[in-house]
Amino acid sequence: MVIRDFQPEDTDALVDILKANLQYSDPHTEGPEAMLRVHQCRAAVFLVAEEGGRPVGLSRGVYDGSKALIHIVSVDPAHQGRGIGSALVRETARRFKERGARNLAVTVPGDNLEFWKKLSFRLTTRIMFAHPIDTVIE
Repeated sequence: MVIRDFQPEDTDALVDILKANLQYSDPHTEGPEAMLRVHQCRAAVFLVAEEGGRPVGLSRGVYDGSKALIHIVSVDPAHQGRGIGSALVRETARRFKERGARNLAVTVPGDNLEFWKKLSFRLTTRIMFAHPIDTVIE
């Protein structure tokens, strides 16, 4: 397995992975165009786990100069349970540390708390979303 930076040609495979894990609810924030926007964002770390030349997982997060946050980790169901998700989290954390981050938070969808606890995360706060953002502005 290789962990590398996202490339635009990864989008279709990554959409398939997100869909397989029921993590593709909003194409505007998770789809190909969103992936390309994240790829261009200097604050973002967008990594892909690859096996046999094919993407099998991804992680996305941001570091704003003060706080680091992983937004999503997703691994192809056929490749889960082999340490790919953990490797993605560790590499994301390493890259954030290189940029100056001293701690790391994660948004955790669903019931996957045990995965995160094994990686030394602890449940401390809840995150609330305003979707779409216009609901806040109006």
